[in-house]
Amino acid sequence: MIAVFVTFEADDLDEARVRMVATASRPTFEGMPGLRSKLYTLAETGTRATNVYVWNSEDAARRFFSDELMARVTDRYGVRPRIEFAEIVASVDNSATSAAPV
Repeated sequence: MIAVFVTFEADDLDEARVRMVATASRPTFEGMPGLRSKLYTLAETGTRATNVYVWNSEDAARRFFSDELMARVTDRYGVRPRIEFAEIVASVDNSATSAAPV
């Protein structure tokens, strides 16, 4: 498995815009082949938003993050993201045993 961290950082990052983009784009990723999960995050400071993707394979992840996609998300968030790929060496998933809402 591979994790991809897509980080948008700016002093004037618009929290409302970040939340709107997350809500609007969520259905696009539901059931997407090769994508195990995606998290949308917003730092306490409000100056950094990081989307965390977990993919079945690095090949699937790299195919997804095309130049065209980068241009589209830059337009949506108003800032070009930094992308980092990381191999997942182990994971814990308690979602099946937890009733706590996210």
